[in-house]
Amino acid sequence: MKVRLISVGERMPSWVADGFAEYRKRLSHELPFDLVEIPLGQRGKGRDGARAIADEGACVLNALPKDAHVVALDGRGKPWSSEELAEQLAAWRMGGRDLAILIGGPDGHAADVLARAEQRWSLGPLTLPHMLVRLVVVEQLYRAASIIAGHPYHRG
Repeated sequence: MKVRLISVGERMPSWVADGFAEYRKRLSHELPFDLVEIPLGQRGKGRDGARAIADEGACVLNALPKDAHVVALDGRGKPWSSEELAEQLAAWRMGGRDLAILIGGPDGHAADVLARAEQRWSLGPLTLPHMLVRLVVVEQLYRAASIIAGHPYHRG
């Protein structure tokens, strides 16, 4: 199984990029992991915000691997503990499909993206910067893989 993180927004701050690269490297031994960055839709004065969300959504859907299991990060989704995420990861692996995890833009996902998602995952009630969400997701996937492998990284 391969994981593709599809995220709206580009150019992570260096401290996020460094942390992301570290966990991506650690995770590569257990789970091949790719990042696809989707440009933000045009926003601002005189711009249609709904059009920006729709444009982002079309790009996200175009970036999905064929037949992937799709999980959208969404504040209305299901919050998983690290142990529950490990159970999800084990089930996704058993399913034999690639996995696509989607991070929306500042205004969330387009309706058609949420409709395509087979699961919605919430990182909890906090509002997090979208670039930081990338780091949290890759760290939690590493933690889940560590739990499955019996590695002492997770001491929860």
